[in-house]
Amino acid sequence: MKTPSLNYTEILRALQRGGWVVIRQEGSHIRLRKRLSEGTLNITLPAHKPVKRSTLAHILKQARLTTEEFLDLL
Repeated sequence: MKTPSLNYTEILRALQRGGWVVIRQEGSHIRLRKRLSEGTLNITLPAHKPVKRSTLAHILKQARLTTEEFLDLL
């Protein structure tokens, strides 16, 4: 399934539904964190409208989410 091209606000809302927490924002980059039993994951979300599909695909890979799992959070 293709990764969609979405605005950062939609991506941020979906990630927060999935348990991610905003820890800070520096300029146009939002830093998120999620604690797991095996450690902590950190990702950076660019505040772009829209976020490129390739960028979102890379963010989902870092977040250990499939495109389908992410779309379920939207």
